[in-house]
Amino acid sequence: MIVVKFLLVLLIGYLLGSIPFGRIVSHYYTKKDITTFGSGKTGATNVLRTAGSKAAALVVFGDVSKGVFSVFFAFLIFGNDLMVLGSFGVGTLVAQVMAALASVAGHIWSIFLKFKGGRGVATFFGGMIALCPPVALIGGEVFFVSVGLTRYASFGSILGVISAYLALVPLTIIYKFPLEYSVYALIGALVIIYMHRDNINRLVAGTERKIGQKSEIAVSVEKYGV
Repeated sequence: MIVVKFLLVLLIGYLLGSIPFGRIVSHYYTKKDITTFGSGKTGATNVLRTAGSKAAALVVFGDVSKGVFSVFFAFLIFGNDLMVLGSFGVGTLVAQVMAALASVAGHIWSIFLKFKGGRGVATFFGGMIALCPPVALIGGEVFFVSVGLTRYASFGSILGVISAYLALVPLTIIYKFPLEYSVYALIGALVIIYMHRDNINRLVAGTERKIGQKSEIAVSVEKYGV
């Protein structure tokens, strides 16, 4: 029964993460398919460039909510059940971390978009908000400061997720925060850095676009009203 609950947690987390808010919202504002413009991703950065700030704000809220609700539903489903593996007990925290990671995976490889999607940053932070709000706050602050100073969303995203993990290292060792939080942050950060590999190449080459640089769809909408 517990194994079934774990599978259910993974499935719900993945399906929640797969909801393509970026495509839905940008299509409402522009009547275009965001996956065919700009970076082709469904995250808030591409939505900002293609559909504007209001649309991007809605997408951020939706994508963050996916991570939050994945963790919440995992708690409701798993409750206080515990599966014993040798001398270790696997319980609710593990289920919540699995749900949050599944949600990030769903955002990146959405079943509704033929396994395409975004880069997972907002959904990652949504999961962290539900798991460990102080660390989410630290990572979020690093993200916003980095983006504010450099205007590179990709650079801020990478620094934000790395900072979230690094913040958990002393908290886990010194203050005995649950190890599951660090596992979530580490796996999530590695996946998100991997998803930004093209951005990293452009940052090194000096060709990465900054916040404020619009995509071709945004220019088309402004110029022709389409």
